[in-house]
This record gives sequence, structure tokens and C-alpha cells, in this order.
Amino acid sequence: MAIERVKTYFRQYGMEEKIRELDMSSATVELAAAALSCEPARIAKTLSFMVDGHALLVVAAGDVKIDNHKYKGQFGVKAKMLSPEEAESLVGHAVGGVCPFAVNEGVEVYLDVSLKRFETVFPACGSSNSAIELTPEELEKYSGCAGWVDVCKGY
Repeated sequence: MAIERVKTYFRQYGMEEKIRELDMSSATVELAAAALSCEPARIAKTLSFMVDGHALLVVAAGDVKIDNHKYKGQFGVKAKMLSPEEAESLVGHAVGGVCPFAVNEGVEVYLDVSLKRFETVFPACGSSNSAIELTPEELEKYSGCAGWVDVCKGY
């Protein structure tokens, strides 16, 4: 189970106890915001894409959408999201629990600047009812991201 992989990953940093397993689903931005009693924008949604035959993740604020022009400018290709089956096999997490932690080898993670507006954000932790509260700096550290990008609109 992917959440167990994420717990093991955070255990090495002494952060496992910060993972929240919720009594209700957090599979969408709206559900996660309700479950965590926070504004939807603070949900750090992880979007999965295919770029040159490899999976790529973009973690963005819950209130934004991918800007296709910016995305193509950043990654050189049109944004093509993974199917639920591709996400699970290529990234290592099922849709609803996709997160930037404990992903399969070779998956690149990028953080969108839309997250920097917040003191803390809530990314998922590998299941459809989990989350962890992190500062953008902690998210950068623990996601092992390749960098910050500006590929979204709407905020």
C-alpha cells in the first residue's frame, strides 16, 4: 500500500507522526479541504504528466489550473496527464493519493510557485484519506523536487 511507503519514507526524517490518516476521503481538493478544515487553495494537489516517455509530477495549489502555454514553455511539450492506471504504475501512487513522496525511481517532481503564497500546505501521502501539513520549504526538502516552476494560472 502506497501510504505505507510514504510512512517509511518519512520515518527516516522522524516525520512519520505528522501524517494524518483521515476518517473521510481526501481524494479531491474539495474533499481534502473539508476533511482538513482548510481553504481549498491550501491543498497541494499533485498532478501527473507524461513527458518524453517518463512520468513527471507538478505539485500545485488547490485553486489553480495548468496553463498550457506556460507548461509547454517549461517542459517543451503539451501537457498530457497520465491515466489513472498509468499514474499508479509509473508514479507508484493511485489517483486520489498521488503525492511527491516515495515515488518510483525516475519520476521528476516540480513544485509550482502557486504554493509559495501559503505558510503551510497539505499534500496527500499515498492514499485517498491522508495528508501532511508542510511549509513550502519543507515540501521542497521532502519531495526531493527538481525545482520550482511557474506553470499554473488562476490565482
